[in-house]
Amino acid sequence: MELKDIELQTKEAVLEVLEQAKLQMGDVFVIGCSTSEVGGEKIGSASSMDIADAIYRGAHAALQPRGIFLAAQCCEHLNRAIILEREAAEAYGWEPVNVLPQPKAGGSFATTCWQNFAEPVAVEHIRAHAGMDIGGTLIGMHLREVAVPVRIAQKTIGEAIVLCARTRLKFIGGVRAHYQEDKL
Repeated sequence: MELKDIELQTKEAVLEVLEQAKLQMGDVFVIGCSTSEVGGEKIGSASSMDIADAIYRGAHAALQPRGIFLAAQCCEHLNRAIILEREAAEAYGWEPVNVLPQPKAGGSFATTCWQNFAEPVAVEHIRAHAGMDIGGTLIGMHLREVAVPVRIAQKTIGEAIVLCARTRLKFIGGVRAHYQEDKL
């Protein structure tokens, strides 16, 4: 698979999620990504900075014009820490930690984001508004409490399966409660 195809697939997939998730400027979109899986290999076995760069370019092209923050989930070797812009961490009160992602300890995608963000920081936990799991990286721990699956036409990026989610506000109340339709 060509890197340009991976970039385009990523952009199209992110745009599909955005269409359904109804994110607003300042919201956070988390991506967990196995570049090994995108390249057709077993997760954690063939990390690729070139694939990571293509995925970053596609995601950035979809998110940046809308003012939505990209958050990159690190791999298990960094306990799935998150790399994001300092501005986002400060806006949400997420405390930075001291770690520098590397391709084999954090992952190629998180490393690429670190290298491309204006002022990157690592944090341990976030509550993103929507996200994309590329290759079985399990982003659920970084989504807000009520995650809703998002089905998109773009089922894969490269060779990796893509699973997406948006979140919604919790419903509270009982049988008499009414809800804001635009927040469902």
